[in-house]
Amino acid sequence: MTDLDQLTQSLARNLKHWRAERGFTLDALAARAGVSRGMIIQIEQARTNPSVGTTVKIADALGVSITTLLDYEQGPQVRIVGPGEAVRLWSTEAGSFTKLLVGGEAPGPFELWDWRLMPGDGSTSDPHPPGTVELLHVRAGTLTLVVDGVDHTVPAGASATFEAKVAHGYRNDGTEPVEMTMSVIIQLAR
Repeated sequence: MTDLDQLTQSLARNLKHWRAERGFTLDALAARAGVSRGMIIQIEQARTNPSVGTTVKIADALGVSITTLLDYEQGPQVRIVGPGEAVRLWSTEAGSFTKLLVGGEAPGPFELWDWRLMPGDGSTSDPHPPGTVELLHVRAGTLTLVVDGVDHTVPAGASATFEAKVAHGYRNDGTEPVEMTMSVIIQLAR
């Protein structure tokens, strides 16, 4: 079984688990997430690999991190995620990527990401639920952070934070790769 097959099976199993845990019908989850009922069914039956955007919407609607949605199995209080175990969720042929390094649930869903954006590449995101905050630190290059249609320049060594309840995105308008670490904290009302 390939890594992608394992990820698809894990997502199917965990989506069923968390949908049942929350007491959501297929229609209720689809409406909350803004995705089709058919997409939820296909994911639960492990017949599709949804986009990162769709996975984020579903995790947000369930009130869990992507890490939890990909693998909810409870282990010891300390969990080590080895270099080869981080999950690459988005990539381009130019060499850009996002990698989910680790995540947790207390005090709310929390995710730690590694990003690389090659020159000319970018990634956009729909608004997250209110209470979602993103923090990032640029290790190399110069990031163009776009929040609610406004560009912000974040050079190497600088950090930024913003409420992610509006459309946002990340671009590399420079000539060298942008490398950054990003945290996403979700504080949902229960």
